[in-house]
Formats: sequence, structure tokens, C-alpha cells
Amino acid sequence: MKVKKIISALALTLAIACAAVSCKSKISDADLKTKVEAAISAEHSDISVDAKDGVITLSGTVGTDTEKQELEKAVKNADEKNVKSVVNNIVVETPQIETSTDDTDLISKVTDATKDFPTVKADVKDGVITVTGSLEQARVQTLKMALDALHPKKVDMSALTVK
Repeated sequence: MKVKKIISALALTLAIACAAVSCKSKISDADLKTKVEAAISAEHSDISVDAKDGVITLSGTVGTDTEKQELEKAVKNADEKNVKSVVNNIVVETPQIETSTDDTDLISKVTDATKDFPTVKADVKDGVITVTGSLEQARVQTLKMALDALHPKKVDMSALTVK
């Protein structure tokens, strides 16, 4: 009878010990959010963080895709044990390229860009470059890229004759 009581007591003690070990303390959503915000806030205070059951949701804007990926990695590294997944809703905003509308400035740049194309004439009006003349097929793309690099409103090459 004593042996049965001892075995029962040991079994109960073992069950309680196993249950206590298997219960892990779960971090609250608020604490996890605070931990993640601390990990990314040094450089990105404009990124919003939300935490729900170990799933972190990021929102906001950054300048490059690399920044977006680095933020996601930083979130995962902030608490590898409690961050189950990351929903990355960050938008990458590319800077807008300013178009050149100053015809005087654009004319001098167009003259310089077309100096190697003697059979081509380029006129500028209201930020639009109109190209006339003739040019070999192999050189059309080079001319177009040079003129596009000046950031005009438009490059119109419809009057150009391609040989």
C-alpha cells in the first residue's frame, strides 16, 4: 500500500513538474510592440508598429526597398522567440524627379547633348524638346537617353527620320 502511495505521489509530482516546465511565459502584445518599436525607432520613428498574438504589422514609408527589408529583419531580431511573423505594409516611395521647365537652361543643355549629332536639330519650347533631322538607327537610343537625362517635360522624336 505504501509503495502505491509513493508511486502515486511521484507520478503527481512528475506531472506537475512537466506542466510547469512546458508552460512558457507569454509576452503581452503591448510589451512586444514596445520592444519592436525600440529596436527600429532610432532610425525610423515614422514607421508604425502593431502587435497581435506575435504577429507584427509594419506601416509607413521608406525611401528604398533595402530599408524596407532591413526593418523587417530588425523586427524579427528584436525578439526571435515571440515574433511569429511580420506583415510588412511599408511603402517604398521613390523621390520625384523634377522636370526642367526653364527653356533657357534647357536650350544650353540640349545644345551640349546634341553636339555629337550634326544631322539632328532640337528645339525647346515650354519644357518640351522637339527633335528633327535624320539619324542612324544605332544612334537613336543614345540620343534619346541623353535628352531624357535632362528631365524635360517631354522628348518628341516623332519628326526624326531614322536611317
